[in-house]
This record gives sequence, C-alpha cells and structure tokens, in this order.
Amino acid sequence: MLRILKKALFTGVKSEVLAEAGEQIETVGPELEAAIKKRFRGSLAIRAVDAGSCNGCELEIHATNNCYYDIERYGIHFTASPRFADMLLVTGPVTRNMETALIMTYEAMPKPSLVVAMGDCAANCGVFGKNNYAIAGAVADIIPVDVVIHGCPPEPTDIIRGILTAISRT
Repeated sequence: MLRILKKALFTGVKSEVLAEAGEQIETVGPELEAAIKKRFRGSLAIRAVDAGSCNGCELEIHATNNCYYDIERYGIHFTASPRFADMLLVTGPVTRNMETALIMTYEAMPKPSLVVAMGDCAANCGVFGKNNYAIAGAVADIIPVDVVIHGCPPEPTDIIRGILTAISRT
C-alpha cells in the first residue's frame, strides 16, 4: 500500500497538453488508418480484457474513444466477442481467477490473432508484483504477446502507437 502511495506522490499530475496530443494524433492517425485498410480491409475489431488491473488502463482506453481522440474514425471498433476480434488488448497482471478466462478468450479468437499487453502491470506485474499469491504472472507468461505498451497508465497516443506497431509487425 505504501509503495503505491509513494509512487502516486512522486509521479504527480500526468495530464497531457491538448495541443501536443492533437498534433500527435493527427500524424499517427492517418498511418493507423492506412495500415488498417491494408491489413484488415478497413476495420480492426479489438477485444479488451481486464485481467486484474486497477482500471487506470481502462480509463485510458475509454479516452481513446472519446470525441477528442476518436479512434473509431480510423476504423477501430471494440467488440464484446473474441470470435469477431482481430486483436486482444489485455490490461493488468493476470490474476489466478482470470488466467483460465484469458486463455479461453485467446483460444476463441480466429487465427492469426494479435495480442497487445497494455500497461506496466500487463508487462511485468507492475505495482502488484509477481510474488503475490493472487497473481498468476504477466500476460506474456500466460499467452503469447506481440506488442507491449509501457506506461502506468499509457496515454491514449501511446495506445494508438502500440496498436499501429502491432498491425505493422504482421
């Protein structure tokens, strides 16, 4: 608990300057749209799974869908079913309760599927630590991961860049 409080105090306010973010999204966005049109014929379906996070990453995912970033204009849609998903976006360390559900979700996806681990917790268990009795491990310990987006939580522009990186690698 003290470790999390200490991190929050030393991190400070992480609000981004809107002018900078606007310029970044206007440069990365068209690249993303072109990659989606080329690889997925205009539409990328993403299934987001919270494997045990603190919900900070989920708030940033919601921010990518707000009217400012509006990633849907580039052809990205979130789906509730893994059977229709092209990409799996996993947040948080994988808890023992979510381990089986995450594996079943991954196996239900059509192949080839892309997996993106979003946030420091998904990458290396972050503030929760691997030595916790409730944590099964990082996402890469459970299912194969194509791209890791670092940050606690990553900003919406970092999420968009991570999705573009995953698409570009295929």
